[in-house]
Amino acid sequence: MATGRTHRPATRSRGIPEATVARLPLYLRALTALSERSVPTVSSEELATAAGVNSAKLRKDFSYLGSYGTRGVGYDVEYLVYQISRELGLTQDWPVVIVGIGNLGAALANYGGFASRGFRVAALIDADPAMAGKPVAGLPVRHTDELESIISDNGVSIGVIATPAGAAQQVCDRLVAAGVTSILNFAPTVLVVPDGVDVRKVDLSIELQILAFHEQRKAGEEPVPGAAAAAAGAAATAATTAGRPRAATGGRKGPDGDVPAVMPA
Repeated sequence: MATGRTHRPATRSRGIPEATVARLPLYLRALTALSERSVPTVSSEELATAAGVNSAKLRKDFSYLGSYGTRGVGYDVEYLVYQISRELGLTQDWPVVIVGIGNLGAALANYGGFASRGFRVAALIDADPAMAGKPVAGLPVRHTDELESIISDNGVSIGVIATPAGAAQQVCDRLVAAGVTSILNFAPTVLVVPDGVDVRKVDLSIELQILAFHEQRKAGEEPVPGAAAAAAGAAATAATTAGRPRAATGGRKGPDGDVPAVMPA
């Protein structure tokens, strides 16, 4: 069985843009649902709708894979499932370790989608001695003292960090030193890693804050009651509305561009 240490996905060597790579799992999820319903072919428009993208972008993305579909027929669902799975490296075994088995770590360990998508949870690791040996999702929790040997013995190249923020960087450093080259970070902090190490960050609070920002914007765009009255009254109402205080939304830059000032550092 191949492991993550000896086989790497072909996407980078083939020059597939990162934005396209980020959309491939969306296509795969939609295609897998079609496959489970025994749908043999799908048009670009149907698949784009199911994946939540526009059809022109989908066709461009698939052109990087060498898939152009058949006019009047569409794309072969099973072949696309295989092709995208191969590009994402999901046709082989990827052993993963989860570090930090609190509520979130335990929930991740119990997530049934890992195995069906090519990821095998090789070990659950926690710094609390009281957790050592306790079964979670059918696996005994291992102490962090064993981290390096676990990674070496299982050929692990992907680590998941679900620790408190204060412990995340130290855990990250140990994972990288032991040979992990890809990290999924759930801790609410930014990790510093050397070149050659990929980090994907999942922060639910930031996603909620972004939604709150859009909700605030939508609330500010709601029509003022009585705006259909006489022009003078409507102008006065608009002037009153314009004078209301609003939360600041600009002023500093973040790694992804402009960040609202109400967002935490």
